This record gives sequence, C-alpha cells and structure tokens, in this order.
Amino acid sequence: MTQEATTGVYGNPPAELADVPRDAVQFSPLLPGSPALERQPEGSLAAMVMLAPPGTIERRHDIAQALRVLQPGGQLTVMAPKDKGGSRLAKELKAFGCEFEETALRHHRICVSTRPTDLSALQAAIDDGALRQVEETGLWSQPGVFSWNRIDPGSALLLKHLPQLSGRGADLGCGVGYLARAVLAMPTVEALHMVDIDRRAVEAAAKNITDPRASIHWADVRKAGTIPEGLDFIVMNPPFHDGGAEDRSLGQSFVRRAAESLRKGGRLWLTANRHLPYEDHLKDLFARAVLVVEADGFKVYEARK
Repeated sequence: MTQEATTGVYGNPPAELADVPRDAVQFSPLLPGSPALERQPEGSLAAMVMLAPPGTIERRHDIAQALRVLQPGGQLTVMAPKDKGGSRLAKELKAFGCEFEETALRHHRICVSTRPTDLSALQAAIDDGALRQVEETGLWSQPGVFSWNRIDPGSALLLKHLPQLSGRGADLGCGVGYLARAVLAMPTVEALHMVDIDRRAVEAAAKNITDPRASIHWADVRKAGTIPEGLDFIVMNPPFHDGGAEDRSLGQSFVRRAAESLRKGGRLWLTANRHLPYEDHLKDLFARAVLVVEADGFKVYEARK
C-alpha cells in the first residue's frame, strides 16, 4: 500500500450513497487479492467507507476493525440496508464510544462517525469475530464464512452419498474444508485443488487441511485460469447468494466451470437446495446427469462429462 492510499473501502457501497475515492484501498475478504483489514496497522488510514455485512458478529467485528485502523479523528462512513443490519448501526457505534450522525436513504441507514478516543470497547467485538476453532465441528472457521459454526446439511447429504474417488480433483467453493477433509481420506485421491472466494474460509481451510495432496487457492471460481483442466472429479456445494440476494447464475457458473475443467468421463458431484433449477444446465453441459438423492430440502447430482 502506498503513502497516498489513505482511504479504505470495505465491500461495495452503493455509489449513490457514498463517495469513494478512486484510489481507495479495498479490504473486502470477498475480493481476491485485497489486503486483510485485521492486519492493517492501527491508526494507518485517514478514512474508511464500509458497506457493513448483515451478520451481527461479523458486522460488529468489521466495524471495530475499521475504527481501529483509523487515524485519530479519522472518519468512518458505514451503511447497510435497514433490514440487513442498518437499523442496528447507531446502537453498535454508540456501544463503541463513537460520536456519529445518522441518515436514511434508499432503504439504507448511513452513519458517519469518527474514531473514538478510547479503543478499549472495540476489543470484545474484534475477539468475537476472529478466526477460531469451532467446538461443535472441530474445524477452524470465522463468523461471516458460509455455515461458519455448523455443518451445512447439503454438504452432509453429499458426503453421505459420495463414492470412493480417485485421481486428480477439485472442491469448488471449498469453504473451511469440510468436504475436502473427507475426500482426502480416500487413499486413491492423488491431488485436490480447493478454491474459495472468501479469504477467511481459505485461511481456515489451510489450518484444517494439512494434507500435502491439497492446494488451497483464494480465487473466484468464475474466472478463467483458477482451476486446472483434465480433472477426474469435482465436488461442490455452490453458492447461490451474492451480497445477500439470491443469484442462481452463481451456481450455474460453477457448473459451467466444472464442465470445462473435467476430462471426458470425469464426474461432478453436486449438492444444492431443492428449489434451485440445475437440471437443465447439467443436461446441456454433461453427457449424463442423474439425481442421486433428494432429502431434507436438498438434492445431490452426479454428472459425467
């Protein structure tokens, strides 16, 4: 980061709600290559503009980190949709000891605050939202990561029906490594490429998966070059939300990328919520696609290239 880059931005604040300098440094963990806000030195930024995440623990953690990295007198502009945490921003900033002004615009609440003189009230929120080992799952994880403190039932259903796999494969949208851990327990698996767009998930996965056959990548599956070609198998529980809104094209992009990366005869194992329409997409891109099981609100498919 250069000396001139004194303003940070977190997420994608709507342009009509806040002015973000063109040279602002992006700190979102969902944009590969962005620096980590929690590793930014205290008092190093003049200002921060943040679209706060909807999850309470994650939001309080991120706001606290943003306040921590501001210079004395530095300005934080934080916003969120009213029904996705925006209505709580004022209360949370007050608890951090901030002075602020609040406005409402386009279904968002927007708070403009300055860094508090006393930073001690930030520490509990920073600790609550930090990377930790979850007792219930035995896995390292962090609030904000998909299904961060529980095993997703769709992944559990896929794992229950997954056959013995062999050769070179990938786990697309690997999260903290729940599926990968089971795949790597299969002795005939030679290599597993794990990819996720969330830096926090990738860092947790690196602590959960130490098998030398695994390679873990912080990358957007939808972009070319993130996955090798000629793979023997792919497993995935693809996302279908973007910024809190359902986006079915996300999962369809994952299916398309899987089809491009598998060798002829290679197999895709996919789990998805029951209401998501992947059937036609699978049939268009694969020689054969079979519904293996439908249970507990989820579906599992096997598709052959």
